[in-house]
Amino acid sequence: MGFADDHLIPLVDTGLGNSAYLVDLGDGRALAVDAGRDLRALYGTARRRGLTVTYAADTHLHADFLSGAVQLGHDSGATVLASAAGHRAFPHQGLADGDEVDLGGLTLRALATPGHTDEHLSFLLLDGTRTLGVFTGGSLLVNSAARTDLLGPDRTDALARAQYRSLQRLAALPDSTAVWPTHGAGSFCSAPPGAERTTTIGAQKHANPLLAAPDEDAFVRLLTASLGSYPAYFDRLAAHNRRGPAVLTADPVLPALGARRVRELLAAGGGIVDVRPAAAYAAGHIPGALSVPLRDQFATWLGWLLPDDVPLAFVLDAGQDPDEIVRQAYKIGYERLAGRLRGGMAAWLADGNVQTRTPFVTADRAGDRPYLDVRQTAEFTAGHVPAAGHLELGELAARAADVPADALVACGHGERAMTAASLLERAGRTDVAVLDGGHHQYAAAHGQRLVQGPEAPRP
Repeated sequence: MGFADDHLIPLVDTGLGNSAYLVDLGDGRALAVDAGRDLRALYGTARRRGLTVTYAADTHLHADFLSGAVQLGHDSGATVLASAAGHRAFPHQGLADGDEVDLGGLTLRALATPGHTDEHLSFLLLDGTRTLGVFTGGSLLVNSAARTDLLGPDRTDALARAQYRSLQRLAALPDSTAVWPTHGAGSFCSAPPGAERTTTIGAQKHANPLLAAPDEDAFVRLLTASLGSYPAYFDRLAAHNRRGPAVLTADPVLPALGARRVRELLAAGGGIVDVRPAAAYAAGHIPGALSVPLRDQFATWLGWLLPDDVPLAFVLDAGQDPDEIVRQAYKIGYERLAGRLRGGMAAWLADGNVQTRTPFVTADRAGDRPYLDVRQTAEFTAGHVPAAGHLELGELAARAADVPADALVACGHGERAMTAASLLERAGRTDVAVLDGGHHQYAAAHGQRLVQGPEAPRP
C-alpha cells in the first residue's frame, strides 16, 4: 500500500503533554500507539475515517497515564502489542528486539530501546523495505530524551547509560526517518521538556544536545542534570499498567451529593477538591478543600497532591462539566470519586455551613509581603522576582512551616498559587495571600526587573 502523510494522525493530550498516534492501515483497520485511557479523540477520529482499531501498541509501561490498550482490546478486539519483558498480566502479544508484526501491507518492527524503562521498545513502521518512521515513546524525544529516574535513584545512572545506547541506535536510522515520540511539551517524563512534538532523525542529529554529547559519561551528566521533580502518582502507575486497567463498560459518572453527605465524607477522612477558578475559590470555599482548578493540567495536580485511595468529592461552578473531572481522574487511575456538591457553594451555605476566604490580590495591592514562588525549579531559574523565595508546589505540604509569615504566594497566573494556599490552609497556615497574576505583573508593578540564574536560597 502507499502510505500518505494523512495516514498517521497524532492525538495530543496537552494536559499531560503526550501524543498518541492512530495509523490508518488503508483497509479500514487501524493501529493505535500509546493510547491513553481517555479514548474520546481516538474513537472520534477512527469513526470519522471509518476505521476499526485492530492493533494497540504500547512502547513501555507508562508512569504518567493509564494505557488504553486493554480497553481497545475489549471494545474492538484489538491485539495488544507490547514488550514481553514487561510481564503484563493481561492478554497481549509479547515482542522482543527485532520481532515484526505484519499489519497487512505495513510492518511494525520492535527495537529494544531501554532507558526510560527497562522494557522499553521503539517501533519502526515499514512499508516494504522503506522505513517510514519510528515510534520512540519515551526514548528519543524532540531535542531531548525521556527521564531515567522513575525506577529510583539507585537505577538512574544505569538507565541513563542504557538511554545513551538506545539513542545511538536510533540515530543510526536513515536521516529521513520520521520520529514520533510519546512524551513532549508539558510532560513531566521529558527531561527537559521541549516544544515540538515530532521530528526526524536528521533534524535530531543537528539539534538534540544529548546526541551531541561527546561520549557516554557526558551524556549521562547532561541528562541527569536536567531531571526535575515529578508527580507523586508516577511511582505507582507503572505497576497499575502492568496489571492492566479495569475495563469500562459504561461511562463513569459523578453523582450529585447533598451538603450533609459532603460534610460526612469530609469528617470521615475523605477529600474535598474545589475545581472552580481561583477567584471563585478565594471568594469562599469549604474549609479544608483543596483548590485544583479544572483545566488541562487538572489530572497532574490531582495525582501529585492527593492519594488515590480515599473518596473524593468535588465542588464545581455552574457550567463546569463534571464528566471532564471523571475523564481526567480516571486516566491517571483515580476512581474513588464520591460525587459533586449539588448546588455548589450556595447549597453549602444554605445548609448552614461556614466558608473560608483567601486574600487574592493584584500586584499593585500586594504590599511588601515576602514573595514565595511555587513554580517548578526550571521555571523559577528562567526568570523570577528579585529576592523571591522558592518552594515547588509539589513539596509545599511537607514544608508548610518553612513558608515565611504573611507570605504572598505566586506562580505564573494564580492557579497553582491558589492550590498552594489551600494546602497551607490545611496545615493551619491562614496568614498568606495569593497573587492574582504572576511574576511578570508583580515585577512591572514594583518597578523591578526579573532575574535569571540559580535558584534563590530556600525559605
